[in-house]
Amino acid sequence: MDQCWYHGNITRSRAEDLLSKVGKDGSFLVRASESIASAYALCVLYQNCVYTYRILPGKENKLIVQVSPVVYYLCPQRGGLAAGTVGLCRAWVEGHEVDCHAGMTVPFPSSSPDLVPTPPILPPRNIVMALPSSDTKEVSSLPEHSRVADVTKLSLSETLLQRLQYQDTSSVSDEHLKLIQDYLRVHIISDFETVQTGSSNLPQLKKLLTVLCKGLFSEASRTLPSLESIQKVFEQQLHPGVHQRSQMLGEASPVNIVLKLSQLIALLSSIEEKVKTLLIEGPDSTHRRSLIPPVTFEVKADSLGIFSKIQLKVDVEMGKLIIKRSKDGPEDKFYTHNKILQLIKSQKFPNKLVIVLETEKEKTQRKEYVFSDSKKREGFCQLLQQMKNKHSEQPEPDMITIFIGTWNMGAAPPPKKITSWFLSKGQGKTRDDTADYIPHDIYVIGTQEDPQGEKEWLETLRQSLQEITSISFKVIAIHTLWNIRIVVLAKPEHENRISHICTDNVKTGIANTLGNKGAVGVSFMFNGTSFGFVNSHLTSGSEKKHRRNQNYMNILRFLTLGDKKLSPFNITHRFTHLFWLGDLNYRVEQPPTEAENIIQKIRQQQYPELLAFDQLLLERKDQKVFLQFEEEEITFAPTYRFERGTREKYAYTKQKATGMKYNLPSWCDRVLWKSYPMVHVVCQSYGCTTDIMTSDHSPVFATFEVGVTSQFVSKNDSKYTDSQGEIEFLHCYATLKTKSQTKFYIEFHSSCLESFVKSQEGENEDGNEGELVVKFVNALPKLTPIISDPEYLLDQHILISIKSSDSDESYGEGCIALRIEATESLAPIHTVLTHHGEKTGIFQGEIKLQTSQGKQREKLYDFVKIERDEIAGQKTKNISNLEPNKDWDQANR
Repeated sequence: MDQCWYHGNITRSRAEDLLSKVGKDGSFLVRASESIASAYALCVLYQNCVYTYRILPGKENKLIVQVSPVVYYLCPQRGGLAAGTVGLCRAWVEGHEVDCHAGMTVPFPSSSPDLVPTPPILPPRNIVMALPSSDTKEVSSLPEHSRVADVTKLSLSETLLQRLQYQDTSSVSDEHLKLIQDYLRVHIISDFETVQTGSSNLPQLKKLLTVLCKGLFSEASRTLPSLESIQKVFEQQLHPGVHQRSQMLGEASPVNIVLKLSQLIALLSSIEEKVKTLLIEGPDSTHRRSLIPPVTFEVKADSLGIFSKIQLKVDVEMGKLIIKRSKDGPEDKFYTHNKILQLIKSQKFPNKLVIVLETEKEKTQRKEYVFSDSKKREGFCQLLQQMKNKHSEQPEPDMITIFIGTWNMGAAPPPKKITSWFLSKGQGKTRDDTADYIPHDIYVIGTQEDPQGEKEWLETLRQSLQEITSISFKVIAIHTLWNIRIVVLAKPEHENRISHICTDNVKTGIANTLGNKGAVGVSFMFNGTSFGFVNSHLTSGSEKKHRRNQNYMNILRFLTLGDKKLSPFNITHRFTHLFWLGDLNYRVEQPPTEAENIIQKIRQQQYPELLAFDQLLLERKDQKVFLQFEEEEITFAPTYRFERGTREKYAYTKQKATGMKYNLPSWCDRVLWKSYPMVHVVCQSYGCTTDIMTSDHSPVFATFEVGVTSQFVSKNDSKYTDSQGEIEFLHCYATLKTKSQTKFYIEFHSSCLESFVKSQEGENEDGNEGELVVKFVNALPKLTPIISDPEYLLDQHILISIKSSDSDESYGEGCIALRIEATESLAPIHTVLTHHGEKTGIFQGEIKLQTSQGKQREKLYDFVKIERDEIAGQKTKNISNLEPNKDWDQANR
């Protein structure tokens, strides 16, 4: 820009660094305000300290500088600063008069930056009861192997025969009518069983159509009504009480004969597809019940140091864990879902599991089992968790699973079959086959270079999920920026649990105005838990990692999702769980001459040697990007750049007009996440498919087990909402990386508070070089929560923002969990402070939480615990309390 003093959207820390390098008192610059979109910030250097003052739009097209005790008016029309007739800025700070570029007028931009769109203010969400999920009926009287099929067959035949009764069959011959009735009553069951095996053939239907169409050319008039009737039976949109009569075709003129034959051809081609659709979806439209068949695991059990083989059968529908000595033998014993108290996963031995069971008279028993591998153990745990969720007396889930998928489609339409993606099949950390029966609660699919329209892509996704889950998923949100798209789908029973849906996008292409690169995002509340999802396509090119870092920072700063009341915080602090996916385009940083050596290492699966040069891992290690995010260990091959049509060959060279371009095999497509402290989140799978080959990228999948909280309603009485609990911060101080000497205060934000709360100013002390220590010994107020029931309060978090008294701009934000060991006790707190993706300091102290006395209900996500394996030879120890996210993550690797 011509105005060298105006630095646009640089961060506060970057402004301080620039002025510090100049080192001359009175040096200044102007940047866009970080807290108010239409304002500016004036940064002035004096005695090696940077003072920041806010510049606001005022009346009569003037700008107002907030400088105590003097307010200066800037007149954009005259291009300068005016205080009476003096064309300079005098800032009075602690009794010192500072000349900022004395003797010069200071021009400012004549127009304010565009306002960033903001989402709606969220209404109070803490004391609203969510609708309970509908009860499911037991089918325990049926044999275990035929339960799924028989329930569907009975309702299928009865429903279709009833539909036939409502048809006008007066034009259908008695012979044909009996054949149709026989098919619906008896033979459709055979076709149903054929479809369930994965076959696309319907032999009984073909026999029926062959008989109905016998003598077609001579009996077209008699055949057409028969086919119309059977089509209407399978036409789901037809209301069973509506009578429709076939259209009269008139005389046997040549025109009518041609019309009859064209109608017959159309009917014949559509009937088979309609029957297939109905047999897959069921007669009750889109809400067919999805049943999970019993699954048996062969394990080794430890009895007095001797291991013997036994069978563990998980019957999710019956709510039982059955123990058998042999696969075909009788049941030895079984435990109902409420008797399974705890699963303890060994970290040292990834295939070992301890189950804590309740026996008679409320005694407990520990049983130790060894699975064939870690995937079998994880599949077993997921089935037991599904069983606990299904049969729990709690009206709302405490745990859900989320599928995250990202795929650069390479501007090519997808293949017909993409179900392996949603089943987490391929390379890397994949789910065990036993978990295929368990549909995820939420599916989030991010695509880049997506050539399809929204409607077409949605149909592909929903059909694929229907095929593997028999569930018609609800579309929660879809948002597109050019060819970057994000889709969120959820189980039908979660539709009323999801609210406050928000979407937004940020362009990071050329001059940050083109949408060929950038991000799309979706956020929503799931009962009392906030979720954010970002799908981004960052700058390409091996040499452009710094540009990618800047893309990330711009997305952090300008993507507007979530609660508007959390405006002091960017998206990394606005959500309980934030997932970031996409073609991030970070490369393996090696010279082109290493291409064949890299491919050889890939063939030998020597991924750690290549990941040592992965740009994203290196930039994260240096805290330049994705600060405080986590990523599951990568155990799959690079997902880019393949030769289309195969996954065996990497096409790493590309001839362009400017010369040969090299795209070395790299892990461009990634999934990362960041969650609030002390909440449950475990990555269950992370890998890529090997059979979807239409693009030069492979689709990447990641699945997560995530703890959620319910909308809270006290189950006892009103004492929890009437009584006054307190949250007290003691002995707190912040260590900030700043060259400023302004006074600082703290803002507290939380959904458990009526509104945000400000503290008094802290006392500054010099810290280590480049650091400032701000002590808040007697400056912090006691916070009064809306509800003081421990069941509610211990699930909450407090967001803090350390702000400047001069400019009200944030110098760091952090998050503090209220999940402490006991009420009315002191607990240490330590949180990293960040601002716009950079680490700006730490906040430390103690917290005292006083709540009403009440029993906290057992959380289902406390059901899966961690066992810390000590050094060899020592006895393992059961850690029963929740640990930070990193420990949950490590325990499942």
